[in-house]
Amino acid sequence: MRPESFATLFIVIFFVIIILASAIRILREYERGVIFRLGRLIPTKGPGLIFLIPIVDRIVRVSLRVVAMEVPSQDVITRDNVSIKVSAVIYFRVIEAEKAIVEVENFLFATSQLAQTTLRSMLGQSELDELLSEREKINKRLQETIDTHTAPWGIKVSLVEVKNVDLPIEMQRAIARQAEAERARRAKVIHAEGEYQASQRLADAAKIISSSPSALQLRFLQTLTEVAAEKNSTTIFPVPIDLFKPFFELMEKVKGEK
Repeated sequence: MRPESFATLFIVIFFVIIILASAIRILREYERGVIFRLGRLIPTKGPGLIFLIPIVDRIVRVSLRVVAMEVPSQDVITRDNVSIKVSAVIYFRVIEAEKAIVEVENFLFATSQLAQTTLRSMLGQSELDELLSEREKINKRLQETIDTHTAPWGIKVSLVEVKNVDLPIEMQRAIARQAEAERARRAKVIHAEGEYQASQRLADAAKIISSSPSALQLRFLQTLTEVAAEKNSTTIFPVPIDLFKPFFELMEKVKGEK
């Protein structure tokens, strides 16, 4: 074989390899290929092995996996005029690759900007107490609002979570004082409820003892036993006057006979 023929064959093989390399694409299971043929959109292909027409076709790979995007901290003024900083995280995925490429220039950037503006707008309509106590409700409202705006782009927002709420130092101290006052109030209510229940039980016990003199005497003796157990030096034992009544009657009778 002549050297000229060998060089020509080498050049032909080289160009064939280049053409095949540009015509063959392998897409993973989570990828789709949005193809433009001479600028016109053709049906999306993938996953697996796909063939393109060199120079004529242009492919854009789109991932269908869930994207976790952090929303930077935003300065928000709540409805009750409290200045706070709020950050969040948004979870979304592309469900229609054609719309994600054709309907918006950069769907990642557009989704991030939409999440930031929606976060500031919606939290600005809420009060601080609502933001701190009803986090799940606010997350749901954010998710529904952002998902409504991204639906034309072929993007599904599955979850939005408010991560951090940074309060001013003065507001943190005020909330701490409020929490301490609430705990003190609960302690007083519990103590008063215990006193009320104890007084009811004592009243019931007094009624039972007053209806039975023997029970009163037994309670009296039990109290003396408890006092004696304290090892006091002197124990006063009161004696009921009824015990001396027979002697008084006998003395009166003797005096009458005289």
